[in-house]
Amino acid sequence: MKIRRAEKKDCQRMMELVLELATFERAPQEVTVSQQHFEDSGFGENPVWWAFVAEDNEKIVALALYYIRYSTWKGQRMYLEDIIVTEAYRGQGIGKILFERLVQEAKEKNFSGMMWQALEWNAPAFDFYKKFGARFDHEWVNCSIDF
Repeated sequence: MKIRRAEKKDCQRMMELVLELATFERAPQEVTVSQQHFEDSGFGENPVWWAFVAEDNEKIVALALYYIRYSTWKGQRMYLEDIIVTEAYRGQGIGKILFERLVQEAKEKNFSGMMWQALEWNAPAFDFYKKFGARFDHEWVNCSIDF
């Protein structure tokens, strides 16, 4: 298994994994970003996300995508948007390797921490994050507006 930084040429496969995750999360219709917008947002003039991919025999089987979140209390923090491992490769430790790579990246960039979300019904995700000593905040409620 090879872990490397994502490149623009990876975006099509990365979007396939995003759709796979959305299907797993029972919301494939919620993926409305275009391929072009996805690519421009990661590899355009002003990228807003960065990612690592895991390859097996030169095929991308997993990704970890993050962006920088700013906290007025804590400063710059890594926001883990998604770790996605294609179904056939789950349970082999790839998510752990990607998560550890993200922690390393956050420390190298002097971020004050890392944040992410997990769906309340996704028990395997909660079990996974507990292994890293993650804290779960039951006080704050996620809010959003779609345009």
